[in-house]
Amino acid sequence: MRAVICRAYGGTEHLEIVERPLPEPGPGEIRVGLCASTVSAGDWRIRSLTVPAGYGLVLRAAMGWTGPRQPVLGSAFSGVVEAVGKDVTRFGPGDEVFGSTGMKLGAHAEAVVIAAEGAVVHKPHVLIHSQAAALPFGATTALQFLRDKGRLKAKHRLCVVGASGEVGAAAVQIGRAIGAHVTAVCSAANSDLVRDLGAREVIAHDEEDPFAEENRFDVIFDTVGAAPLKRRMRALRRRGRLLLVYAGLGTEIAARFAGRGGRRARSGMANESRADMEEIARLVEAGDLRAVIDSRYRLSEIAAAYDRVATRRKRGAVVLLPDEA
Repeated sequence: MRAVICRAYGGTEHLEIVERPLPEPGPGEIRVGLCASTVSAGDWRIRSLTVPAGYGLVLRAAMGWTGPRQPVLGSAFSGVVEAVGKDVTRFGPGDEVFGSTGMKLGAHAEAVVIAAEGAVVHKPHVLIHSQAAALPFGATTALQFLRDKGRLKAKHRLCVVGASGEVGAAAVQIGRAIGAHVTAVCSAANSDLVRDLGAREVIAHDEEDPFAEENRFDVIFDTVGAAPLKRRMRALRRRGRLLLVYAGLGTEIAARFAGRGGRRARSGMANESRADMEEIARLVEAGDLRAVIDSRYRLSEIAAAYDRVATRRKRGAVVLLPDEA
């Protein structure tokens, strides 16, 4: 099979398409022939070592010192089960599935092996593969941060900063599905998109300060991390939550001591799970969540796909398709 490997951190010149043996599923595993994957902001940060301030050494220690130990990046995918290992009963050859490999990565290839009990579920029939692959990265992050860290409830006032990106677009929709009053912060050019996704209010960050009013929001879901911490905390209501989806180490440390009146800041990483993939599929089938696709590239166009993500101006997901699709 063909796969994209990242030989070292840095520019796209370190990417190479190679032939690798087709992986065989072991006991409890399935092999999925990939019909689509994505190049996410997470993939771009790993490949380029563009991480929040203070996390460069952390990423090297976790992923590899001079380059990724797992050279095939990519986590979100959609495809067709090609083979199953011993004792697998949930899936059979020919089943259409979607999911995430998480930090095991490996989805920038023509096939991937994943545990049958892992973060993989049957693909909703209403989705084509490119749409299905566009959902797991953003929706898993949004779901876990809003539900678990933010404790978002119906009638809460939610502010989503970076609302037109892959994660932000999912947060707007999930917030709406929970019953929150969603305020989206994005560029003026993306206002119509986020309104269509369910935002009740839109603040154009290039025209207005979203945190000028104190005690305005119950939850702030921030994928950008550009505003001063104190200003964001003041914009929270009593017992509000600031969700730091993207933040430097210094900001995360300072956030631990910045809360007053029960206000709290929460950060961390989302962890893929079967239960959350099932919830994502349920939201799709209920009409509460749809994919937002910025652009599509072939596997052989991997460098251009990364370049698009690097602009930080994409709307939704950048999808990666096999060359023969």
